[in-house]
Amino acid sequence: MTQGPIDLIRLVGGGNSVVLRITGRETRRGARTTDVLTSEFVVDTPFISGTLNAWLFPEDLAEWQECLDAFDGGQAAITWREAVRGPALSIERDEDDERLRVTIRDNVNTLTTVTVTVPFADSWFDDAYNRLEQVWKTWPPTSDD
Repeated sequence: MTQGPIDLIRLVGGGNSVVLRITGRETRRGARTTDVLTSEFVVDTPFISGTLNAWLFPEDLAEWQECLDAFDGGQAAITWREAVRGPALSIERDEDDERLRVTIRDNVNTLTTVTVTVPFADSWFDDAYNRLEQVWKTWPPTSDD
């Protein structure tokens, strides 16, 4: 199935936005051929704007599911992709549960960390799960064993 970009993660409001956009699939050749999803983090605020490219593997999507489940279950903060070579994403609820602090940390290429605050509503979870499902359906994992 071929489709245009899909926003896997979309946190928007109050003039700020953090989006992780899946832009397609690419085959990486090396000791083992691997399909990866190409993506970009897009940050836009009245103060800063920028993008950061990243590759995502099926295990990254599975970890995002686990992070969503923990956050939806009441955990106050999550960090996704902390143990990989590439950008990591952290999301933390404020004390009133009305805003989120979203941090993208790139300790590999740009050595930059950006934190953005966005409004939060529980309805975001349904949207986040739907976006993840759409990515799985559009680009199902492939294997080359």
